[in-house]
Amino acid sequence: MTRKIFPVAAPNGEIARVLLAFLATAGLFYVNIMPALVDGLIESLGFSNRDAGLVGAANMYGAATGALTAVFLVKHINWRTVAVALLFGLIAIDLTSMILTSANALIGTRFVHGCVGGMLVGIGFAVMSRTTKVERTFGYLLTIQFGLGGLGLMYLPSLVPEFGTKALFMSLIAFSTVTLMMLPFLSDYPPKEQKVEGTTRTGSIKLIALALLATFFFQAANMSIFAYVIGIGRNAMLEMDFISNVLGVAAWIAIVGSVLVILLSTRFGRTVPVGIAIVLTAFSLWLLHFSDIKPGGWETSVYWWSNVLWGITWAFVISYLLGMCSEFDTTGQMAAMGGFASKMGLASGPAIAALMVGDNNYSLLINMSVVALILCLVVMIIPARVLDRR
Repeated sequence: MTRKIFPVAAPNGEIARVLLAFLATAGLFYVNIMPALVDGLIESLGFSNRDAGLVGAANMYGAATGALTAVFLVKHINWRTVAVALLFGLIAIDLTSMILTSANALIGTRFVHGCVGGMLVGIGFAVMSRTTKVERTFGYLLTIQFGLGGLGLMYLPSLVPEFGTKALFMSLIAFSTVTLMMLPFLSDYPPKEQKVEGTTRTGSIKLIALALLATFFFQAANMSIFAYVIGIGRNAMLEMDFISNVLGVAAWIAIVGSVLVILLSTRFGRTVPVGIAIVLTAFSLWLLHFSDIKPGGWETSVYWWSNVLWGITWAFVISYLLGMCSEFDTTGQMAAMGGFASKMGLASGPAIAALMVGDNNYSLLINMSVVALILCLVVMIIPARVLDRR
């Protein structure tokens, strides 16, 4: 019936990849504006660093729960019908969040929001894995996330003093509404069974486990800093206008990383490009120790260059890591499992950071994130090399 009313994008065409990117972003768009969300709760509702971080963490742990649920459902459901129901659920929960002012109430509500959104993202990842050259599709996903996330980081913090947290939740509602309007134009994407060539079942399980662990470490390391990157800037005595402009523009420039994935795909393999990018990610986070150095304006600010390099490498690496998870089958289950590992990392980062940061103890937080990225590099190498040989 959908096909009789609406034109359907070619399943492996560029338009379809963009529409799928919106679908997989809708349930998790709050991650891309997490600094604005955390800072908005602190500034508008008077939350402590700990409480604001736990609200973000609850959202992400809920997302991990939803993504894990999606692993067991994706082969047995009409993904389009379920996606519509989940999008309406997200809109309803965001509307409820607009009227809440208690930390405990928001922690519980955002956990439920995360469960619904995580299931939607897991379904989106599963459908994306049924396209050809899946790394390209994930490249479009990160392009959408960083592009629109940059807009949010530039303009939302300045709206919070006037409109409160309502401005943050209204932006999430708007994204879900736009995604709902896109669903009729997508193809059906039925699951197709396929195994990874050249590996035994036991070998595949080990490789999948390593790919999932690398995804977890990478996301946890990045999100622990990202949730408090505004606080790091404030602690370095940087002005709020400067911080929001840096984060917004850096997010836009970060699109370079996801565009590189779209252009390169696996032409040069995964091991070397991803390995180099992880090292650069660790270096960019380490530079945040020197955020107060700004000798000649924003263009020479260490905070500026750190965020730009960090954004590019984050978009580049996570596209490949999620693509690696998806390569182990085309039913979508491993892609959804990759989404679960990603959400667990995104949730654990702010949760650990909230307990660690205390009274602006950002140096310890940065150092721990660098260590987590080194662990990510170590566990990523084996599955990447196996897939490159294949």
